[in-house]
Amino acid sequence: MAKTILITGSTDGIGKLTALKLVEAGHQVYLHGRNEDKLDNVIAEVNAVATGAAVDNIDGFVADFSDLNAVRKMAAEVSEKLPKLDVLINNAGIYTTSSAMTKDGLDVRFVVNYLAPYELTNALLPLLKKSGEARIINLSSAAQASISYKAFAGQERLADKDAYAQSKLALTMWSMDLADTVAADDINVIAVNPGSLLNTKMVDEAYGQYWSPADKGANILTELAVSDEFADDTGKYFDNDIKDGAHGDVRGEFGQPHADALNKEAITELEHQTQAVLQSTSI
Repeated sequence: MAKTILITGSTDGIGKLTALKLVEAGHQVYLHGRNEDKLDNVIAEVNAVATGAAVDNIDGFVADFSDLNAVRKMAAEVSEKLPKLDVLINNAGIYTTSSAMTKDGLDVRFVVNYLAPYELTNALLPLLKKSGEARIINLSSAAQASISYKAFAGQERLADKDAYAQSKLALTMWSMDLADTVAADDINVIAVNPGSLLNTKMVDEAYGQYWSPADKGANILTELAVSDEFADDTGKYFDNDIKDGAHGDVRGEFGQPHADALNKEAITELEHQTQAVLQSTSI
Protein backbone atom coordinates (compact mmCIF):
# COMPACT_ATOMS: atom_id res chain seq x y z
CA MET A 1 0.00 0.00 0.00
CA ALA A 2 1.32 3.43 -0.94
CA LYS A 3 2.41 5.58 2.00
CA THR A 4 2.39 9.36 2.42
CA ILE A 5 5.92 10.33 3.44
CA LEU A 6 7.64 13.58 4.39
CA ILE A 7 11.44 13.74 4.22
CA THR A 8 13.23 16.79 5.57
CA GLY A 9 16.50 17.89 3.98
CA SER A 10 15.61 16.03 0.80
CA THR A 11 17.07 18.25 -1.92
CA ASP A 12 20.51 16.70 -1.51
CA GLY A 13 22.40 13.69 -0.15
CA ILE A 14 20.73 10.62 1.27
CA GLY A 15 17.45 12.50 1.74
CA LYS A 16 17.13 13.01 -2.00
CA LEU A 17 18.24 9.45 -2.77
CA THR A 18 15.68 8.11 -0.32
CA ALA A 19 12.95 10.17 -1.96
CA LEU A 20 13.88 8.76 -5.37
CA LYS A 21 13.75 5.18 -4.09
CA LEU A 22 10.41 5.67 -2.37
CA VAL A 23 8.65 7.28 -5.34
CA GLU A 24 10.01 4.58 -7.64
CA ALA A 25 8.20 2.15 -5.34
CA GLY A 26 4.97 4.14 -5.74
CA HIS A 27 4.87 6.08 -2.48
CA GLN A 28 3.71 9.70 -2.30
CA VAL A 29 6.64 11.73 -1.05
CA TYR A 30 6.78 15.33 0.13
CA LEU A 31 10.18 16.97 -0.01
CA HIS A 32 11.69 19.77 2.03
CA GLY A 33 14.50 22.22 1.35
CA ARG A 34 15.79 25.67 2.26
CA ASN A 35 15.91 27.03 -1.29
CA GLU A 36 12.69 27.22 -3.30
CA ASP A 37 14.35 27.02 -6.74
CA LYS A 38 16.43 24.00 -5.76
CA LEU A 39 13.38 22.36 -4.21
CA ASP A 40 11.36 22.87 -7.41
CA ASN A 41 14.15 21.32 -9.49
CA VAL A 42 14.37 18.27 -7.23
CA ILE A 43 10.59 17.87 -7.21
CA ALA A 44 10.69 17.73 -11.02
CA GLU A 45 13.54 15.21 -10.90
CA VAL A 46 11.73 13.01 -8.42
CA ASN A 47 8.45 13.28 -10.32
CA ALA A 48 10.22 11.96 -13.41
CA VAL A 49 10.81 8.55 -11.79
CA ALA A 50 7.53 8.28 -9.87
CA THR A 51 5.28 5.26 -10.35
CA GLY A 52 1.76 4.34 -9.29
CA ALA A 53 -0.07 6.79 -7.04
CA ALA A 54 3.08 8.92 -6.81
CA VAL A 55 2.90 10.04 -10.46
CA ASP A 56 2.42 13.82 -10.60
CA ASN A 57 1.78 13.88 -6.84
CA ILE A 58 5.22 14.86 -5.58
CA ASP A 59 5.31 18.21 -3.78
CA GLY A 60 7.38 19.99 -1.17
CA PHE A 61 7.81 22.64 1.50
CA VAL A 62 10.36 25.42 1.94
CA ALA A 63 11.80 26.22 5.36
CA ASP A 64 15.15 27.21 6.83
CA PHE A 65 15.53 24.86 9.79
CA SER A 66 17.93 27.24 11.53
CA ASP A 67 14.86 29.44 12.12
CA LEU A 68 12.42 27.68 14.46
CA ASN A 69 9.61 30.05 13.52
CA ALA A 70 10.06 28.93 9.90
CA VAL A 71 9.82 25.33 11.12
CA ARG A 72 6.59 26.13 12.94
CA LYS A 73 5.20 27.79 9.80
CA MET A 74 6.11 24.74 7.72
CA ALA A 75 4.39 22.45 10.22
CA ALA A 76 1.21 24.50 9.85
CA GLU A 77 1.46 24.28 6.04
CA VAL A 78 1.94 20.51 6.16
CA SER A 79 -1.00 20.12 8.54
CA GLU A 80 -3.21 22.19 6.23
CA LYS A 81 -2.17 20.34 3.07
CA LEU A 82 -2.11 16.69 4.16
CA PRO A 83 -5.05 14.69 5.55
CA LYS A 84 -2.64 12.24 7.22
CA LEU A 85 1.04 11.34 7.36
CA ASP A 86 2.32 7.76 7.41
CA VAL A 87 6.07 8.34 7.64
CA LEU A 88 8.18 11.28 8.80
CA ILE A 89 11.91 11.05 8.10
CA ASN A 90 13.79 13.74 10.03
CA ASN A 91 16.86 13.78 7.80
CA ALA A 92 17.85 17.48 7.64
CA GLY A 93 21.18 18.07 9.32
CA ILE A 94 24.24 20.30 9.40
CA TYR A 95 27.87 19.81 10.47
CA THR A 96 30.14 22.62 9.29
CA THR A 97 28.98 26.17 8.63
CA SER A 98 30.42 29.65 8.32
CA SER A 99 27.64 30.94 10.61
CA ALA A 100 27.64 28.77 13.71
CA MET A 101 25.10 30.86 15.64
CA THR A 102 21.47 31.47 14.71
CA LYS A 103 19.63 34.78 15.00
CA ASP A 104 18.40 33.56 18.38
CA GLY A 105 21.98 33.11 19.60
CA LEU A 106 21.92 29.32 19.52
CA ASP A 107 24.39 26.90 17.94
CA VAL A 108 22.96 26.03 14.54
CA ARG A 109 23.75 22.32 15.01
CA PHE A 110 21.49 22.08 18.05
CA VAL A 111 18.76 23.95 16.18
CA VAL A 112 18.81 22.14 12.83
CA ASN A 113 19.74 18.67 14.08
CA TYR A 114 17.53 18.53 17.17
CA LEU A 115 15.22 21.44 17.96
CA ALA A 116 13.80 21.71 14.43
CA PRO A 117 12.80 18.03 14.18
CA TYR A 118 11.52 18.19 17.76
CA GLU A 119 9.21 21.10 16.91
CA LEU A 120 8.16 19.72 13.53
CA THR A 121 7.42 16.23 14.79
CA ASN A 122 5.39 17.33 17.78
CA ALA A 123 3.34 19.64 15.59
CA LEU A 124 2.68 16.83 13.11
CA LEU A 125 1.70 14.17 15.65
CA PRO A 126 -2.04 14.67 14.94
CA LEU A 127 -1.41 13.81 11.26
CA LEU A 128 0.73 10.81 12.20
CA LYS A 129 -1.94 9.51 14.58
CA LYS A 130 -4.38 9.41 11.67
CA SER A 131 -2.19 6.88 9.89
CA GLY A 132 -2.90 3.99 12.23
CA GLU A 133 0.60 2.62 11.63
CA ALA A 134 2.92 5.62 11.38
CA ARG A 135 6.69 5.69 11.60
CA ILE A 136 9.11 8.42 12.63
CA ILE A 137 12.72 7.91 11.52
CA ASN A 138 15.23 10.24 13.18
CA LEU A 139 18.70 10.61 11.69
CA SER A 140 21.25 10.11 14.43
CA SER A 141 24.96 9.44 14.01
CA ALA A 142 27.83 7.31 15.27
CA ALA A 143 29.06 10.61 16.72
CA GLN A 144 27.20 11.10 20.01
CA ALA A 145 28.53 13.03 23.03
CA SER A 146 27.09 14.17 26.36
CA ILE A 147 25.40 17.55 26.16
CA SER A 148 26.77 20.80 27.56
CA TYR A 149 23.66 22.75 28.48
CA LYS A 150 25.61 26.00 28.47
CA ALA A 151 26.35 25.34 24.79
CA PHE A 152 22.76 24.19 24.23
CA ALA A 153 21.50 27.54 25.54
CA GLY A 154 24.01 29.49 23.44
CA GLN A 155 26.18 30.49 26.41
CA GLU A 156 29.24 28.54 25.28
CA ARG A 157 30.83 27.92 21.88
CA LEU A 158 31.77 24.44 20.71
CA ALA A 159 33.94 23.04 17.95
CA ASP A 160 31.99 21.74 14.96
CA LYS A 161 32.51 18.09 15.80
CA ASP A 162 31.43 18.58 19.42
CA ALA A 163 28.31 20.56 18.55
CA TYR A 164 27.36 17.96 15.95
CA ALA A 165 27.90 14.99 18.29
CA GLN A 166 25.98 16.62 21.14
CA SER A 167 23.06 17.57 18.88
CA LYS A 168 22.85 14.01 17.56
CA LEU A 169 22.80 12.60 21.08
CA ALA A 170 19.99 15.02 21.95
CA LEU A 171 18.01 13.74 18.96
CA THR A 172 18.65 10.13 19.99
CA MET A 173 17.66 10.73 23.62
CA TRP A 174 14.44 12.40 22.52
CA SER A 175 13.73 9.55 20.08
CA MET A 176 13.84 6.98 22.87
CA ASP A 177 11.49 9.08 25.00
CA LEU A 178 9.14 9.89 22.11
CA ALA A 179 8.72 6.19 21.36
CA ASP A 180 7.24 5.67 24.82
CA THR A 181 5.06 8.77 24.53
CA VAL A 182 3.39 7.78 21.24
CA ALA A 183 3.31 4.00 21.65
CA ALA A 184 -0.43 4.00 22.39
CA ASP A 185 -1.05 5.86 19.11
CA ASP A 186 0.54 3.12 16.97
CA ILE A 187 3.47 5.33 16.02
CA ASN A 188 6.87 3.67 15.83
CA VAL A 189 10.03 5.71 16.42
CA ILE A 190 13.52 4.63 15.39
CA ALA A 191 16.77 6.56 15.62
CA VAL A 192 19.32 5.54 13.01
CA ASN A 193 22.97 6.08 12.30
CA PRO A 194 22.70 5.76 8.50
CA GLY A 195 26.41 4.98 8.20
CA SER A 196 29.62 6.84 8.96
CA LEU A 197 31.25 9.05 6.33
CA LEU A 198 28.82 8.36 3.51
CA ASN A 199 29.58 9.93 0.13
CA THR A 200 27.54 13.12 0.58
CA LYS A 201 28.15 16.86 0.29
CA MET A 202 28.00 17.31 4.07
CA VAL A 203 30.65 14.64 4.67
CA ASP A 204 32.86 16.01 1.90
CA GLU A 205 32.73 19.51 3.39
CA ALA A 206 33.47 18.19 6.88
CA TYR A 207 36.09 15.51 6.17
CA GLY A 208 37.07 15.57 2.49
CA GLN A 209 36.78 11.79 2.27
CA TYR A 210 34.18 9.03 2.53
CA TRP A 211 34.02 5.37 3.53
CA SER A 212 30.77 4.14 2.01
CA PRO A 213 28.41 5.06 -0.86
CA ALA A 214 25.49 7.36 -0.11
CA ASP A 215 23.13 4.60 -1.23
CA LYS A 216 23.99 2.72 1.95
CA GLY A 217 22.23 5.41 3.97
CA ALA A 218 19.34 5.80 1.55
CA ASN A 219 18.74 2.05 1.49
CA ILE A 220 18.37 1.75 5.26
CA LEU A 221 16.14 4.83 5.44
CA THR A 222 13.89 3.35 2.77
CA GLU A 223 13.67 0.03 4.58
CA LEU A 224 13.03 1.57 7.99
CA ALA A 225 10.32 3.76 6.48
CA VAL A 226 8.22 1.15 4.70
CA SER A 227 9.52 -2.41 5.09
CA ASP A 228 7.33 -4.89 6.99
CA GLU A 229 10.55 -6.12 8.59
CA PHE A 230 10.49 -3.09 10.90
CA ALA A 231 6.74 -2.91 11.51
CA ASP A 232 7.08 -3.85 15.18
CA ASP A 233 10.29 -2.02 16.03
CA THR A 234 10.12 1.13 18.11
CA GLY A 235 12.26 2.84 20.71
CA LYS A 236 15.38 1.37 19.14
CA TYR A 237 18.64 2.60 17.67
CA PHE A 238 19.75 1.18 14.31
CA ASP A 239 23.50 1.29 13.78
CA ASN A 240 24.26 1.02 10.06
CA ASP A 241 28.01 0.75 10.57
CA ILE A 242 29.64 -2.65 10.17
CA LYS A 243 30.78 -4.14 13.44
CA ASP A 244 34.18 -5.38 12.25
CA GLY A 245 35.20 -1.88 11.19
CA ALA A 246 35.08 -2.61 7.46
CA HIS A 247 33.46 -0.10 5.14
CA GLY A 248 31.08 -0.64 2.27
CA ASP A 249 27.37 -0.96 1.63
CA VAL A 250 26.63 -3.92 3.93
CA ARG A 251 23.65 -3.23 6.20
CA GLY A 252 24.13 -2.89 9.96
CA GLU A 253 21.79 -3.91 12.78
CA PHE A 254 20.07 -2.63 15.91
CA GLY A 255 22.57 -1.67 18.58
CA GLN A 256 23.17 0.42 21.68
CA PRO A 257 23.17 4.23 21.52
CA HIS A 258 25.13 6.43 23.91
CA ALA A 259 24.29 5.59 27.55
CA ASP A 260 22.54 8.95 28.04
CA ALA A 261 19.92 7.92 25.48
CA LEU A 262 18.78 5.20 27.88
CA ASN A 263 19.06 7.29 31.05
CA LYS A 264 15.64 8.52 32.22
CA GLU A 265 17.09 11.26 34.43
CA ALA A 266 19.24 12.57 31.58
CA ILE A 267 16.25 12.55 29.23
CA THR A 268 14.14 14.44 31.78
CA GLU A 269 16.86 17.10 32.05
CA LEU A 270 17.04 17.37 28.25
CA GLU A 271 13.28 17.92 28.06
CA HIS A 272 13.45 20.61 30.74
CA GLN A 273 16.28 22.41 28.94
CA THR A 274 14.52 22.01 25.59
CA GLN A 275 11.35 23.69 26.81
CA ALA A 276 13.35 26.57 28.24
CA VAL A 277 15.15 27.17 24.94
CA LEU A 278 12.00 26.82 22.86
CA GLN A 279 10.17 29.33 25.04
CA SER A 280 12.96 31.83 24.39
CA THR A 281 12.61 31.42 20.62
CA SER A 282 8.81 31.51 20.30
CA ILE A 283 7.12 34.44 18.58
